[in-house]
Amino acid sequence: MAAEGVCPFPLPPSQYYKLYTDENVEKQIAPVPPPPVDGAYSMFGAPFETDESIIRPLELQGITRLYTTQGRFDRIKELKKLNHSIFINFLELLDILIKSPSSSKREEKLDDLNLLFINIHHLINELRPHQARETLRVMMERQKQQRLETADKLNKHLDRVVTMLQSCLSSLQIASRHQDNPFEQMEIDEFSKHTEDDEQFTIEDEIMCSALEEIS
Repeated sequence: MAAEGVCPFPLPPSQYYKLYTDENVEKQIAPVPPPPVDGAYSMFGAPFETDESIIRPLELQGITRLYTTQGRFDRIKELKKLNHSIFINFLELLDILIKSPSSSKREEKLDDLNLLFINIHHLINELRPHQARETLRVMMERQKQQRLETADKLNKHLDRVVTMLQSCLSSLQIASRHQDNPFEQMEIDEFSKHTEDDEQFTIEDEIMCSALEEIS
């Protein structure tokens, strides 16, 4: 039996999307969308503000920042430091679990690791806008390359069509010349015949004139 496709997201509520049919939209009886939220709102139990930055600072979330942003701030260097601290704290946690698993230091070390992961995750999230810009740039470059390739193929096809049309036109001109040549030759022969007749009439006229002069 073939596996059926499963949607990764839940279906939209039918009591809402059924109100926005084509007929309801044409008759203008579909419900008006709610106005944009302004001010504070809650999402997944966490408070947010509409005018705050996309990536909320750690201080606004009540989380301690383990790195400083003053001076020349190098995210790569800070990420390496946090990664090294996570490794050291994990080894210390293993040592605590071996020596005294029920010690209160175990919870403290888990909290330290949690804070380190939150800070490193926040630093990575701050790179998301840069990632989005680079992804958009790469996508636009790919679209540009595809359009250039399509235009180049179109120009090649146009050149082939123009060449074929020119070849056909040349063939037609040659064929028409071959068809016109018999008519031209007939005209030349006719003209030569008329010329010879005229010359013959001229000689006969001269003889007649001479004969008439002698008689007279």
